[in-house]
Amino acid sequence: MCTRVDTKSKLSVVDGSPVSDLTLYKSLAGALQYLTFTRPDIAYVVQQVCLFMHAPKEPYFTALKRIIRYIKGTLDHGLHLYPSAPTRLLSYTDADLAGCPDTRRSTSGYCVFLGDNLISWYAKMQASLSCSSAEVEYRGVANVVAEIGWLRNLLLELQRPLRKASFVYCDNISVIYLSHNPVEHQRTKHIEMYIHFVREKVALGHVKVLHVPSSYQYADIFTKCLPRQLFLDFRSSLNVWPSRSD
Repeated sequence: MCTRVDTKSKLSVVDGSPVSDLTLYKSLAGALQYLTFTRPDIAYVVQQVCLFMHAPKEPYFTALKRIIRYIKGTLDHGLHLYPSAPTRLLSYTDADLAGCPDTRRSTSGYCVFLGDNLISWYAKMQASLSCSSAEVEYRGVANVVAEIGWLRNLLLELQRPLRKASFVYCDNISVIYLSHNPVEHQRTKHIEMYIHFVREKVALGHVKVLHVPSSYQYADIFTKCLPRQLFLDFRSSLNVWPSRSD
């Protein structure tokens, strides 16, 4: 398989019959979780097949086997790291609003680059329901800002402090306005803690939240199924390449 997942349908807990060999399913899913340490391109789909590990259905097993076929066709691929001046952290964050057909919860994802290298990524279903795309996206921004704060402190301890603000790219205009506008609104009271947290980092100059067009939103690869060509383009942008034989 040249792609990791079928883009035409989403997995549901009510579809299909229970998996006949539960031990095999858990073993394969667990092994794929370890593989995501060097293959960020499968992080989203592995998260999907692990959502209902306690009672998976046959469509989940079919999706899991498709991931294995995709890995089989890309055995020479892996995450590449290159010499790069670590002057700035650059991140992309996105969310799939109400993407789960069973719970209507959203999936958040982000990726963080240090220089030219991908060093952190994330794909996870949000713990609570959200009422708007702005709320979903803002929760995702708060997650990546927390990760950036941890990475900046780690670099400080390693005596490589960052002097410049870290960039957070998001494709939701409302989130950009909320991160800079000091005025509170009734519609944002339910995410007030996230708003104050992000604004504090923006005010301190540690983070800048900027807009990026959806066609360049690399975090999409961690939140949803993508068409083949877009998936391949974003995979390359994450520095997941075939190994070179010298």
